[in-house]
Amino acid sequence: MLKPSFGEPGQCFPLKGDSGFVQIRLRTNIILEAITLEHVDKAVAYDRSSPPKNRRVYGWHQGYEAGKMLLLAEFSYDLEKSNAHTFNVLDSVGSCLVDTVRLDFTSNYGSPSHTCIYRLQVHGHEPTSVSMLATQS
Repeated sequence: MLKPSFGEPGQCFPLKGDSGFVQIRLRTNIILEAITLEHVDKAVAYDRSSPPKNRRVYGWHQGYEAGKMLLLAEFSYDLEKSNAHTFNVLDSVGSCLVDTVRLDFTSNYGSPSHTCIYRLQVHGHEPTSVSMLATQS
């Protein structure tokens, strides 16, 4: 899932069933700004029933209030739009520092056997000062 497939059908991270989640520990602490989810382009897709449809993205920092997940984004993937969709983090989150993100999906486009995730990108920036870390504790 972390390696781009360059749009090749079938080169995805498959998850059993039509709902589930993927959790990723980031390399460093970031202030999350947006999430991009990418599926194979519809021009080369064999089957368009496997992308996750309704999704929520959560984030938290393992060192601060561990286990307290914040809802960062909630969105649906539209098969008729571009194969890569970018969604901004909810305004209510503010400048939250995270080191872990979780993509939950509750449905796909009809495949009962599996859901494919081709690429998940997390966009953000590192905090600019140590004082930012202190405000998270």
